[in-house]
Amino acid sequence: MKCYLITGGAGFIGSNYIHYLMSKYKDGIRIINLDSLTYCGNRSNLSNYEGNNNYTFIQGDICNEKLVKMIFTDYDIDYVIHFAAQTHVDRSIASSREFVETNVAGTLNLLNSAKDTWVNDDNHQNKRFLYVSTDEVYGALPSDGYFTEKSPICPRNPYSASKAAADMMAHAFYETYGLPVLVTRCSNNYGPYQYEEKFIPLCIKSCLCGKEVPIYGDGQNIRDWLYVMDHCKAIDNVIQNGTIGEVYNVGGHNEYTNLEIADIVSNILNEEFGIPITPIKFVDDRKGHDRRYAIDPTKIINELGWKMETPFCDGIRQTIHWYMEHKDFLKINDASVIWD
Repeated sequence: MKCYLITGGAGFIGSNYIHYLMSKYKDGIRIINLDSLTYCGNRSNLSNYEGNNNYTFIQGDICNEKLVKMIFTDYDIDYVIHFAAQTHVDRSIASSREFVETNVAGTLNLLNSAKDTWVNDDNHQNKRFLYVSTDEVYGALPSDGYFTEKSPICPRNPYSASKAAADMMAHAFYETYGLPVLVTRCSNNYGPYQYEEKFIPLCIKSCLCGKEVPIYGDGQNIRDWLYVMDHCKAIDNVIQNGTIGEVYNVGGHNEYTNLEIADIVSNILNEEFGIPITPIKFVDDRKGHDRRYAIDPTKIINELGWKMETPFCDGIRQTIHWYMEHKDFLKINDASVIWD
């Protein structure tokens, strides 16, 4: 039975990944979920596993050296999947220190504990430490072309800089100590359990509350969107089949401007739920706002056989329907909802 340490497992991608693992492997794995339950972590995302002998939740900070060492000592960890991070760019611009503390120092703490536990273990080459990075470490793209694993690292805001630093630290532990590290860099995820400040949930919430959808700048910033469960399958594939020390880009070739996303969400809510089309409101652009991201997933497709399974037109509908069934997740009550 493989034991997974999943950091940030009560967050958006982490909780979806745990649902995926528990569904695929059932009683064949054990999961240790370490999450500090900050504003975007929600233990109730995984409430159906409470009391399950194969699932253990530990509330704690990845920067806590004593706690992390205790976890590695008390549990025979086979795989670390490291999601835990401060993620919102706006918050990093307002206050960058916590991003360095969590994303860089926290990652270093996990790497050190894994090294101290695994490297002298005769079986350590069967262990895996997967750092979940982001396409934002590459910086901005021009109007054409794609990020590949060979693209230079060139972050342009404090959040992406902190992720890039941790990304490079993970690779350094592979090169220096032989730690069995893997890195994935993914495009923008969407789907169930995403915190309300992120763009697609924000669009849905604005429409439900009869408020204008706020759009940065001219709304022409482009992102490559990937349904979260497709990302979870990619991570599992990399853990099982990836080459140690390698980086794998994960993307879906679903490029849309922010303005297009707002229109798509509003139109689906109108057509399928009778909610009037919601107007947009252009707001001052974000500082250091990258114009375009787009991922080339050729490597993970050719080497590992992964492929995107969820077309955007299907994934966005599934996502909207999930939020319509879980309005409480958007922190709105019946009095706030204009259209139900």
